[in-house]
This record gives sequence, C-alpha cells and structure tokens, in this order.
Amino acid sequence: MTRDRVALLCALGIDNFGSGLFLPLALVYVTQVIGVPLAVAGTAVTLGAVGGLVVPPLAGRLVDRVGPRAVVVGAQLLQAGGAGAYLLADGAGPIMAAAVLLSAGQQLFYSSLFVLIADVAGDVPKDRPFAEVGMVRAGCFGLGGLAAGLLLTWLGNVGYRIALAVDALTFFVAASVLVFFVRIARPHRRDRERSVRVLRDRPYLALIVFSGLFGLSLDFFLIGTPVFVLDRLHGPAWLPGAILALLTVVTSVGGTLALKLTARLTRIAAMRAGSALFSLWCVVSLGVLLVPDGWQVAYLLASTLVFAAGDLVFGPRSGALAEAAAPPVARGRYLAAYQYAFTVAQVLAPAVVSLFSVADWLPWVLVGACAGLAVAGLGMLGSRLPASAVAPGRS
Repeated sequence: MTRDRVALLCALGIDNFGSGLFLPLALVYVTQVIGVPLAVAGTAVTLGAVGGLVVPPLAGRLVDRVGPRAVVVGAQLLQAGGAGAYLLADGAGPIMAAAVLLSAGQQLFYSSLFVLIADVAGDVPKDRPFAEVGMVRAGCFGLGGLAAGLLLTWLGNVGYRIALAVDALTFFVAASVLVFFVRIARPHRRDRERSVRVLRDRPYLALIVFSGLFGLSLDFFLIGTPVFVLDRLHGPAWLPGAILALLTVVTSVGGTLALKLTARLTRIAAMRAGSALFSLWCVVSLGVLLVPDGWQVAYLLASTLVFAAGDLVFGPRSGALAEAAAPPVARGRYLAAYQYAFTVAQVLAPAVVSLFSVADWLPWVLVGACAGLAVAGLGMLGSRLPASAVAPGRS
C-alpha cells in the first residue's frame, strides 16, 4: 500500500471518528440540549439540509477542473464551520443555519471523495479500494459513536457539547493530513468535457434514483436509531453507542470478506441483495415493539447485524459501479450527480424520523418499502448500464 493510500485512510478515519461523535446524535442534541421539540427540530434540520442540494453540480465541475483533493479539503473546513455553528445555536433559526453549513460541507465532501479514492487507487477495479475505505470509515465512525455513548453516560448534556467540539477539531486535522501527505496528479481535460451531460444519460439517472431509495436506509439508521431507542423506547443512554459499536466491529473487518463471498455476483446483483437486507432490517426492527422490555436491548443489537450485512454487500459495489459507469472525461460531474442519491436521502431522513411522533411503526414501514422498490428497480436497470461496469472482467 502506497504512502498516499495510507495517508488518505488516516485522514478519512479521523474525519469519521469525529462524525461518529455527533452525527447520529444531531436530532437528540437539538431536542435534549437546545430544547426544541422533535417535530420542529426535524423540520429545521431538513430545511437546512436542503441547502446542500445546490452543491453537487458545483462540486463536480470543481473536481474536473482542479482535482478532488482541494475540493475534499474545502469540504472538511466547511463542515468544521457547521459543527461550530451547532455549538452556538439556541433556536430553530440558528439550527437551520448550522444545518446548511454542515450539509453543504457533507455534500461537497461526498461529491468529491470517490474521485479522490479512485485517483489514489490508480488504474485498478475500485471495488476493493472502496471496500478498504469503507472498513476504515465504518470502524472509526463506530468508535466515535461508542465514545459519544461514554460521554453521555458520564457527563450527560455536557457530553453532547464536548462531542460536538471534538467533531469540529477532527475536520481540521483530517484536512491537514490531506494537504501535507496526499499527493496525486490528474490531467486537466476541459477541452473534452463540454459535450458530456449527465442529464442526457438516462440509465445513470435511474441508477441515482434507485440508489437514493436504498440510501434512505443509511441515514435513517444513523439519526433514527438514537431517536427510536431514547425517545420512543426509553432505552438506556449507552445503547445507541453500543449499536454503532457493533456495526463498527462487523463492517470494519468484513468489507473485503463480503467482496469475496459475493465475488460471483454482478455489482447490480450485490446492490439488490444489500437493499433487500435493508428492507428485512426494517421489518425485524419493527418487531421490537412486540418484544418484552427485558429483551429489547439484545433484540436491537441482533437486528443491527442484518443492517450490517446489507451495508457490507452493497456499499463498495455501489460506489464502484457509479465510478465505472461514468465517462472518464467527466467523472467529477457524474460522481457528484450520483451524490444526489444520498443528498436527497439525507434531506428526507430527518423528516422521516420525525414521523415517530405520529406512530412508532410508520418510519420503519416507509423506509422498508423504499428499499424494496430499489430491489425491483435495480433489477430492470442492469442491462442498460455498460456491461464492463456492471460485471468487470466478464464483458
């Protein structure tokens, strides 16, 4: 493994440790520390996240012109500003402003991250590099979640603010690692880019839509689990962190193993399998409402294994398919457009979580149905994408 790849993994690990400290607890922080009702908090965060919708097209053009590293560094600094704004927020308006900054930084980050990973990896299939990055990011995110659980257990509401401050600091550290230790050289291709239009590529647009349907499960897991456990089930404060820790153990060691076990599947087939597992996770998680109180903790931890399996199966394959199906002269814009699958899911997730205030079962049914639609839609899409992207080495 090259020095650049090691440095990239370190930077992403630091970034995700900080995100694990705060991101899953954002709505809980807003409701329990700032004191905003759940329905209002979900609306404010959702409206703030809408600001991130304008970022991917701009990010894609920047990546194609100046390269992904500079864009990722800028995204880290913008997210640091968003985390700092949350520390100062005292009502729905400031919360929305903080959400705009954090969401814009996240969208800028993810719109450029996968091009950076691909460039550092070199001219090889990107399934394994994406899997390795996913393992490091998942592991560090889970460690952050566990650390957040310990802070909340020991320090209560003060722990939320400490976690948020450390989150802001980790963005600065990660950006510094990228600046000083990651070196890549990408040719400028502006003369050949202008004829390429993502909006004219209907199969790729369909890939974005169906990816968004299963992407909703990811954001719902991150921000919905703490709300469901703490606000609806009134479970112990350490349980959301423990759930993330379990996810950490499984996904941080299982990425490359999952690739080997699904090696005979095409990328589309693996994504369908992962999405089906997400749908099953929703059904299983909903069943906790029928479980006696004494068994709910063990039951929720067991249901997390279903989610982890889905994440391991589809995660590296979705990124690799999106990268391989994009024209080389416009990878930045194509992968930035692909980020809309997760941008829209991120915007919708807080609103979906707020539906817990209507009924405890409603968000689970909605998210599970979306994952099921993704299974069906991806099944019809495989033949319309480049064969070399769907099944590398078989075309």
